[in-house]
Amino acid sequence: MKLTVRITILTLRIFCGALLRWTVTGKERVPPKGSLLLVANHVHLADPVLLTLAFPRRVIFMAKEELFRYPVVGRVLRDAGILPVARSGDLQQKRDVMRLAEEILVQGDVLGLFLEGKRSPSGVLLQGKPGAAMLAIRTSSPLIPVALEGTEQIRGGWWWLRRPRVRVTIGTPFTLTTHEGRVPRSESMRLTDEIMNRIATMLPPARRGPYAG
Repeated sequence: MKLTVRITILTLRIFCGALLRWTVTGKERVPPKGSLLLVANHVHLADPVLLTLAFPRRVIFMAKEELFRYPVVGRVLRDAGILPVARSGDLQQKRDVMRLAEEILVQGDVLGLFLEGKRSPSGVLLQGKPGAAMLAIRTSSPLIPVALEGTEQIRGGWWWLRRPRVRVTIGTPFTLTTHEGRVPRSESMRLTDEIMNRIATMLPPARRGPYAG
């Protein structure tokens, strides 16, 4: 890891420790090496940074390139190792993003993904998207579920005076299995529900959304 990244992470860790009351559980469950898909719920723009600080291994996230247009935010995201990705909706662009994600996993790194595809400001889970399931099957990578609670409180001009309570819960790694050669959409959605259910079990019942059952 580059020295600038180490310094940025240390600075952010001190900053977050001063402004948040946050706890991390489950670090001992993280495999020390090998490809890994970190799958988490998404509540706030700060989630990728908090997960980068909480996880005991370097996590590579991909975020929409619009966020990097803000000088301060863009600098923090880049220094934290987050990659800008265009989200034009173009089919070729989607393939390029998938190829980049596969390369990260094939190299034995940790790739972080938010399955909901967008933030849920209320903290209640949204329906998951099938991207992570497809990546896990295509690269034979294990997944590790992570649940975030409390980042929805980071809002308003004076939120830092309240020192919001934020909890990061790291679950148990698992692998997906399928009996299909090519994974059809129905199977990919079943696998996605399996992933989302593992995240849901680490959240309070009121925040499990469509996975409350």
